[in-house]
Amino acid sequence: MLFKRNVSRTIPIKYHVIFWVGYFLFNVLRWGSYFGDYVYSIKSNLVEFPIHILAVYVNIYFLIPRFILKKKYWNYIASLFLMLACVYLVRTGLNYLLVTKEIWPEADSAGKFLEINHIIAVLLGELYVIGFVTAIKLIIDWSIEKKRNERLAKLQLSTELKFLRTQIQPHFFFNTLNNLYALTLSKSDNAPQLVIKISEMMQYILYEVKSDKTSLLQEISHINNFVDISRLRFGDSIESNLDITGDIEDVEVPPLLFISFIENCFKHGLNGNEKVTIDMSFHRVSPDYLEFKLSNTFNPDAHKTDGQGIGIINTQRRLGLLFASDFILETTIINDTYNLFLKIPVR
Repeated sequence: MLFKRNVSRTIPIKYHVIFWVGYFLFNVLRWGSYFGDYVYSIKSNLVEFPIHILAVYVNIYFLIPRFILKKKYWNYIASLFLMLACVYLVRTGLNYLLVTKEIWPEADSAGKFLEINHIIAVLLGELYVIGFVTAIKLIIDWSIEKKRNERLAKLQLSTELKFLRTQIQPHFFFNTLNNLYALTLSKSDNAPQLVIKISEMMQYILYEVKSDKTSLLQEISHINNFVDISRLRFGDSIESNLDITGDIEDVEVPPLLFISFIENCFKHGLNGNEKVTIDMSFHRVSPDYLEFKLSNTFNPDAHKTDGQGIGIINTQRRLGLLFASDFILETTIINDTYNLFLKIPVR
């Protein structure tokens, strides 16, 4: 069964041996000191401990997976009490044959076989051992499973982020090639320069961006490169301004995080001969957070006719995966101006 295969390898055998040897020595010293008879304590524990071990492992590896995990609780209770009845008979018989002819020497008065008090005492002792060891085992299994789930969650997050980044790369190449195509159709002198800019972009995306974090300065350089590509296509209709405040030398950010917002400015701002003005700013407000602000002219007609791209959706998804709820993303449109505010942790 799956449960049995899992639990059998969660704890190495050597730790089982160490636990039972330590438990045995503790019991010998405890009861030997209590009754002042270490010989009797050793003999009785040598008889009883193999029974304890067998009962514990039957409960952990057979009864729990067969009944508890399948929600057959009454079957589990019946099987447990049947096992305890067998334990009582075997333990009492072996103690009588191998250790002492007294049925219950620990009691104040001589006990009798199948006496209710003796049965209760034996069963409670056995339930204590079974419950104690099973609790330890379940806690260890829970801890191991928790760590395994955490590793799987991190792996899933990493895999999804990589997938989102692979979506971004062809997305940008497709758009920049469209720009190049438009310039070649018009036989523009800017086409060779655009090829160089596209080459620089490809080098950054394919070779320089290989980890989960990259320098903010590199990202800003990549943004400037993207703006230059757009300016080569649209000429004087694009005006951009960039403001940087605070110490950003050591700031690292997820690669290709901001570029979708910049690209959106051109998609939703250009209309005929109208100009697009883009104002960007990066501000490190504290050692722990970075603010990014973006505003650009907004053309409602361009927004209505344009299809839903993957860029913004992709970026919003990445923010949620990377920072959970520890980020702020706000967008507003005021007087045909699109405003975006993003605050992310940088440590």
